[in-house]
Amino acid sequence: MPDLLMLGIILLLGFLCQWFAWRIQLPAILFLLLTGILLGPTFSLLDPNALFGDLLFPFVSLSVAIILFEGSLTLKSVELRDIGPCVRNMVSYGALLNATVTTTATHYLTGLSWSISALFGAIMVVTGPTVIMPMLRSVRPSANIAKVLRWEGIVIDPLGALLAVLIFEWIAAQQTSADLLHVISIFGQTIGLGIALGILTGHCFGLLLRHHLIPEYLQNFAAIAFVIAAFSGSNTLLHESGLLTVTIMGIWLTNMKGVHTRNILNFKETLTVIFVSSLFIILAARINFESLLQLGWGAVAVLVVMQFLARPIKVFICTIGSNFSFNERLLLAWIGPRGIVAAAVSVVFALRLEQLGMANADLLVPLAFSIIIGTVVIQSATARPLAKLLNVNEPDTQGFLIIGANPVAIIIARALKMAEIKTILCDTEWENICAARMVGLQTYYGNPISDHADLHLEVTSLGGMLGLSNYHSQNTAAALRFREDFGIRNIFTLASKQDEKPHNKHRASEFYKGKVLFDESIRYNNLNSFINEDTQVKSTQLTDTYDYSDWKSDNNSKKSILLFAIDPNNRLHWLTADNTLSPTTGWCLYALRNIN
Repeated sequence: MPDLLMLGIILLLGFLCQWFAWRIQLPAILFLLLTGILLGPTFSLLDPNALFGDLLFPFVSLSVAIILFEGSLTLKSVELRDIGPCVRNMVSYGALLNATVTTTATHYLTGLSWSISALFGAIMVVTGPTVIMPMLRSVRPSANIAKVLRWEGIVIDPLGALLAVLIFEWIAAQQTSADLLHVISIFGQTIGLGIALGILTGHCFGLLLRHHLIPEYLQNFAAIAFVIAAFSGSNTLLHESGLLTVTIMGIWLTNMKGVHTRNILNFKETLTVIFVSSLFIILAARINFESLLQLGWGAVAVLVVMQFLARPIKVFICTIGSNFSFNERLLLAWIGPRGIVAAAVSVVFALRLEQLGMANADLLVPLAFSIIIGTVVIQSATARPLAKLLNVNEPDTQGFLIIGANPVAIIIARALKMAEIKTILCDTEWENICAARMVGLQTYYGNPISDHADLHLEVTSLGGMLGLSNYHSQNTAAALRFREDFGIRNIFTLASKQDEKPHNKHRASEFYKGKVLFDESIRYNNLNSFINEDTQVKSTQLTDTYDYSDWKSDNNSKKSILLFAIDPNNRLHWLTADNTLSPTTGWCLYALRNIN
């Protein structure tokens, strides 16, 4: 098969795996690994070594660097106030505990030498954002659990790689008669270089962004250039220091005052999806089934030890004295899937061990992939039910962020509260916030598109946004800000005067403002006037004897305004300008009704 065609097939299949995973709410890594195994060892359609040649491992390394940089851009230092000690423990002595248990189990259960077992134990301390993030979206654990897993997954990746470097240098020293002091010196230099170069590069790039010395259209290009230059330069100076460099660079950059990285982060998220999809297919295609069969049941036994012993020991020791409940610690102990960094690092070090002439070095990669597949399959299938059983998960995302806490916003929020749907009302007017709180509504006092809101406005338990401010520009600005969080189909705003104009050049695009609530003829002033006429929220259950047509005949447009409906599956449906509802038996209608 032509190389160009195979590259196109890899990207297309990667997209299809991601899309299918999104549809059924499972981590995409499952389908990506299966695709790679089918293309490679099963049907021999893809040979990554022949396709990429000498560029394979540089491509893998640079892709992993960009993935880690993107993940580190999400690590805000303010999050460490509550979870800092726990994260610190888990990525320090917790990682060493995990590595020790895994090393011992690998040696005795598979018969591999202590050297290879120790290297494998070091590699397997990583979890990885590429599998943690999709799993968190599916499981929806409580906010603190999600923060710990996210910080651990990103920070421990370069630290795990560094630990693997230390073990490898120790193995190399045994082969070349170098002394232990040399090994410790190399390790210290690697950490020092990674931290220093990461801070230097991140700060320089941050200053360029802060002072607007890079035009907006070049910022994403500049970010890639800085990341790749920092990674390759660091690795050239000292092997395997690049991962730490780009992680420190991202953390430093995102926590610099006056530096906004949202656009860069959004672009990097897209790149990460592409690289992750391609890498998993490519690396899975290199799996040698004969080597995997040679490991036999030993690989399964190592997986069992890692899942049921190594991870729980690490979590329960590292969370001693923390504010986490027993149930929260149980879920933390259960979730720890391995991802692309474990796969990539195992491939790199397997090649180096083979160059040193180490026996059974070829078993390192299949053993690593068996753990990756096993942890992802087990945890993706069980983590969500376990979180619900332990009662440490967030509710389904049907809640709404409401822009404005004016009378219109308050009465619609009360209607949603009647339907047991969560809301958070945002407003910069203290009087409006007080009025909302007086009726028991949750609020955020401040501008929802401020830097403060980015850090303190928690929207993970919400599924959409309602622009109900009497300032149309504020609704549109909020719609632009939150469409990445909720998706444009879950953004709703009130109509403005411009929406009544016939020509498109006067009307804001739906891409920016979201869907128009209720009807283009119903604006804030109309709703506010209606509410002032002694209005109440009324709910009506449709039955076989009282259907939607009966309800409409009893509720004309002057007497009531239909807001939304809840179907028998408890899904909410808004009445919008482009969506006329057709409720049937079992639906519940919520409307504003004039009681005079």
